[in-house]
Amino acid sequence: MVPLNSALRVEDITFGYREQSILKDVTLKANNGEFLAIIGPNGCGKSTLLKVMAGLLVPAKGEVYLGERPMTDFTSKQLARHLALLTQSGAIPEGMRVTDLVSMGRYAHESWFSRQTAKDRLIVETAMKRMQVFELAEQPLETLSGGQLQRVRMAMVLAQKTGLLLLDEPTNHLDLCHQHALLTTARERAREGYAVVAVLHDLTQASLYADRIAMMHQGAVVAEGSAENVITPDLIRHVYGINMHTVTVGSAILTVPETFFC
Repeated sequence: MVPLNSALRVEDITFGYREQSILKDVTLKANNGEFLAIIGPNGCGKSTLLKVMAGLLVPAKGEVYLGERPMTDFTSKQLARHLALLTQSGAIPEGMRVTDLVSMGRYAHESWFSRQTAKDRLIVETAMKRMQVFELAEQPLETLSGGQLQRVRMAMVLAQKTGLLLLDEPTNHLDLCHQHALLTTARERAREGYAVVAVLHDLTQASLYADRIAMMHQGAVVAEGSAENVITPDLIRHVYGINMHTVTVGSAILTVPETFFC
C-alpha cells in the first residue's frame, strides 16, 4: 500500500552558498503515480534541487510541501517514512554485509522497543531480489563492484517502502542491462502509485521512462512537459550549447550531434 500524501512540490525555491546562487525561483511538483525526470547540464542545480526536495538543504526562499504540509513540519524520522533518497555516492560502512545495508531501509519503521520483524525481513529480501543482489546477501560491501554496490543501495531505497522516491543519477556505475532494469523498477513504482523523481543525464533514457520531464538551466526550470516538447533541438542548443538533431524511434527520442548527421 502506498503511503498517503507522498506527492511533493517546491514553490519559488531559491538556494545558494554564500554569494553563489544555485537555484532561482524554482517551482516544480512530483505527482503520485508519475515518473518525473530532471535533466540538464552539469552544474545547473539538478542534484541541489533533489537535496532540497529531500529536506537535506534548507532554501533561502520558498517552501517545500509534502502532501499539503510544509516539509519543516516533519521530523527526520517522519520524513524517512515518506521519502527515500538515492544519492550519487556514499561512504561504505566497514565490515557491513549487503543484507545489513539493505536492512537499514527499515530503520524508519522501527520503534525504540522493536527489532526487525518477519515482515521487515520479507521486505528486505524482496528488495534484494528485485535489484538482483539477493545472491550477494552475505557478501561484505567492500568486495562489491561499483555497479553491484549501486544496485544494493537501490535495494535499500526500495526496502524503505516510501511513497516518494528521489533518485540522483541512479544509473551511475551500472552496465547497460542494469541501467534499464533499475529504471524499469522505478517506472513500475510510479505505475503502482508512487511518486518518482530521477535526475538523469541520458536524454534518451529520460524519454523512454519518464512521464514528464523538467529541463534545468543555470538554476532554473526552463522547460517542463512531455519528452517531445522538452527534448528538442532548440532547447538542447540553448541549454547544452550544442547543435543536435532528434530522431524518434518508438517512444524513444535519440539525439545525434549535427556534425554526424547525414
